[in-house]
Amino acid sequence: MKRLEYLSFRFLVLCSRITPFFLLYFWADVFYFVVYYIAGYRKKVVFGNLKSSFPEKSEKEIKQLAKKFYRHLADVTLEAIKGMTISEKQIKKRYVIENADVPNEYFDRGQSVLLITSHYGNWEYGMLGTDMAIKHQTVALYLPLTNPYSEHYGVARRSRFGMKMVPVQQTKSVFATPPEKPIGVIMAADQSPSNLERAIWLDFLNHDTACIHGPEAYAKKMNLPALYMKIWKPKRGHYKLTFEKLIDNPQQYAQGEITKLYFKRLEEDIRQCPEYWLWSHRRWKHSRQSEN
Repeated sequence: MKRLEYLSFRFLVLCSRITPFFLLYFWADVFYFVVYYIAGYRKKVVFGNLKSSFPEKSEKEIKQLAKKFYRHLADVTLEAIKGMTISEKQIKKRYVIENADVPNEYFDRGQSVLLITSHYGNWEYGMLGTDMAIKHQTVALYLPLTNPYSEHYGVARRSRFGMKMVPVQQTKSVFATPPEKPIGVIMAADQSPSNLERAIWLDFLNHDTACIHGPEAYAKKMNLPALYMKIWKPKRGHYKLTFEKLIDNPQQYAQGEITKLYFKRLEEDIRQCPEYWLWSHRRWKHSRQSEN
């Protein structure tokens, strides 16, 4: 069964490889129609998340926002498949990094950095384009697929432009030995924590939110500066990344402050363009009261 799933995926990759971008977005429109109107993929979760995050918005506004999100989700899904075979020239054109000098400044000083990101914009293009643009060897912590065939293929394709892929289960190994040259460790910090006992709780998008402790913990333990990866979508199929200095001296911050700074910055981006965040995940499935 897993091999059949893998072969089906490879067939989709082959189809996307020979599909020009203008036609890719035609199929993305078709995919949006199927996912939103026919399958109703995670509609209850999406609408519930949007309503509770933006209680000031009307039902009409929430519906319009949900449709924008599903359109973006359709684009990102097909772009991720296309990304398996996209050329270096095309990824540089479609995922533009505007200020590589910010992380490069740390590299020139011999400093490794944390690059903190979220599921906003197109994170798959980020896997492909970030390493080429900066001096650091970038290391992306990711959640492995359950299908071993797709996992092996996906890692090979996503790392072909220089990114080093490390499963989240092996996070400690990234920091266990000082690297010969500075590295940039990419951590997606907007996921629900698996270990609620170590979660950092704060207010985020009108919710009491459990946040993963990893980025803050490693920043302090390894004394790593942290950069926020601001991503936006100037037009369909194109993304831009700007690095922003989040913290320089992590050990100066009290427990929870670094995480609070990150989520405050992320919320600003989400409120500006909510449709580009991944609303289909169950971000608020736990409450602080139920865990006490």
